[in-house]
Amino acid sequence: MTSVSLYKQDGTKNGDVELNADIFGITPNDNVIFEAVVMQRASMRQGTHAVKNRSAVRGGGKKPWRQKGTGRARQGSIRSPQWRGGGIVFGPTPRSYAYKLPKKMRRLALKSVLSQKVLDDSLVVVDDYSFDQPKTKAFAQSLDGLKVTTKALLVLEDDNVNAARAARNLKNVKIVSPAGVNVLDVVNSDKLVITQKALSQVEEALA
Repeated sequence: MTSVSLYKQDGTKNGDVELNADIFGITPNDNVIFEAVVMQRASMRQGTHAVKNRSAVRGGGKKPWRQKGTGRARQGSIRSPQWRGGGIVFGPTPRSYAYKLPKKMRRLALKSVLSQKVLDDSLVVVDDYSFDQPKTKAFAQSLDGLKVTTKALLVLEDDNVNAARAARNLKNVKIVSPAGVNVLDVVNSDKLVITQKALSQVEEALA
């Protein structure tokens, strides 16, 4: 089993917590992580790019000059691709860039980035976040106590509304639920802050 320190929300240590070695203790697979990141970034693309082909460009209904007798090459429309202002051939059209990796690859990638956080000593486990009111200042003080000063991914259970509202205005914090933990967000964060309850839910989902 792999263990890390368990902290209170004020930053004081509150013992240790055991981690599932099959999730947080594997050898990270960099190739699978790369494939998962590329897949997520591709799926985020809007794909709304478009050009006008010759049928979509305005004008060009009249033949520029007669077919024969002018000495020039025959032309049927001033909106043909070879004309300035004409249609575009084989330009980008709206499409979806989304694709999926096999389920086992996605799970391995997520386990790999979580294990990497443990190896980098970038996993911070908090026993619980309890706020009477959703105060951003109080949450910022909690992060200072935990020595989390850079980009952080905060994993909170769904029913911890006050903590989520307190943290959502912090520019260096992104909040996700245990079901929403993904490879790209973990890779983009310097610290992974997770509550003990959310940790159990993540381990249960990936077991």
